[in-house]
Formats: sequence, structure tokens, C-alpha cells
Amino acid sequence: MRLQDKVAIVTGAGSGFGEAMATLFAAEGAKVVVSDINAQAAAKVAKAITDQGNIAVSNTADVTNASDVEELAQQTLRNFQKIDILVNNAGMPQRAGSMFDVDDDTFQKIFDVNVRSIFLTTKAIVPHMLANGGNIINIASTAALSPRPGLTWYNASKGAVVTMSKSMAIELAPQQVRVNSLCPVFAHTPMAVEFMGGTDTQEIRDKFVSSIPLGRENTPRDLSHAALWLASDDASFITGVALEVDGGRCI
Repeated sequence: MRLQDKVAIVTGAGSGFGEAMATLFAAEGAKVVVSDINAQAAAKVAKAITDQGNIAVSNTADVTNASDVEELAQQTLRNFQKIDILVNNAGMPQRAGSMFDVDDDTFQKIFDVNVRSIFLTTKAIVPHMLANGGNIINIASTAALSPRPGLTWYNASKGAVVTMSKSMAIELAPQQVRVNSLCPVFAHTPMAVEFMGGTDTQEIRDKFVSSIPLGRENTPRDLSHAALWLASDDASFITGVALEVDGGRCI
């Protein structure tokens, strides 16, 4: 029970990495707010958690909308009176292809979801952590550290996440708020097909896996356990780190 009595918000928690983190955090004693733009998905995950005897509520939020993010903060406080952990997991992929084929609207959406959302959650949620300390985990990517061709604007957005996390860590350290980022490698999540260019084939999967020294895809379990460690007191002296969860991909 490494997160006993902690209150955690996980965005993009209706599936994939977010679902795995929300579920594991709740199993480790946290009260979890399962937030997703898909209301049905968020409710389904929250129900699965409560059916297991743990504590969760669902929230519907577009993390690029300031009023939605403010309501996420206020709903959490109404339910649990505090916020200890924030996981900025909601993300937007780029379909693999030439950088010249991405239009203005797609570029803007990638940066709104992957970067501006962290600005909005920081403004709405982090002030409620300052009195008693807290923990922020931003989901970046190996794309920030070892970019793949064909994903230039996504790579850039995740590079911003890493830099933001380090700068936030420095600024918030006096208030005992830790900020770290996680950098997963390719995984079979709902975004995977976009990274594969819109077509999911074994050949394309094998190409991705061939670049991972440990010889397999990332899994939601891999990332959720790394997030649990960062969120727990076991990592109480860790801040400003971009932790690679990548089977050696960035070596």
C-alpha cells in the first residue's frame, strides 16, 4: 500500500497507460480520479476499480480546455479535499509520415494536448499541492530523447514535456513538490496504429521491436509500475528526472 491515503488524478485514464496507472495506484491505496475526454471510458475504468474494492471516481475533461481542467481540480477537492499526485498522461499522437504532410490544425492539436494541457493542469491543480507537497508525473516519450523519423512534431512536443518537467522540478522544489517525466517506448496502446502510419501489421511491429534491445514492446504494466515508484515515498529524493522505460531503446 505504497500510496495509502494519497489522492491521485490521472488524465487520459480511460485506456492504455492511463488505465493501468489509475488501476495500480488505487490497488496501492490511493483515491483516484479517472479523467478522460471519453466519459464512458472513464466511467468504465472507475467502476472496475471500485468493483475491486478500491476508491475511484470518474471525470470527463478535455485537457486542452481551461474550464474543464478547473472543474477537474474542483471535483477532486469536493470528493477528497486534497490533491497529492497528478499524472499528466493524456496524449495526442502523430501519424507516421513526412513532416511536410502535417497540416496546421493537426500540429496545433498535438501541441495543445501534449504541452498546453500541462500548462493548464499546473495552473489549476498544482496550487493545491503547495501547502503540503506533492508529486507530478508527466508522460513524455523516448521520442523526446531519441527521435524516430516521420514523427517530427510529436517528437518536438514530447521534448517540450521533458524540458517543462525539469524546469517545474526546479521551481517547485522549495515547496516539496516533485516533478518527473516518464519516457516509454512503443507500446500496443490505442495510439500505436498512428505511430505505425495508420496500418497495424506484424512487419511494422517487428521493425519497432528490432530497435529495442530487450526485444519486446513496452506494456502498460511496465509504465504503471515505474509511475508507482515515482509517486511513492521510495522515490522521495527523485525530481527532475526523465526516466526511460524503454528496454534499452535510448542507449
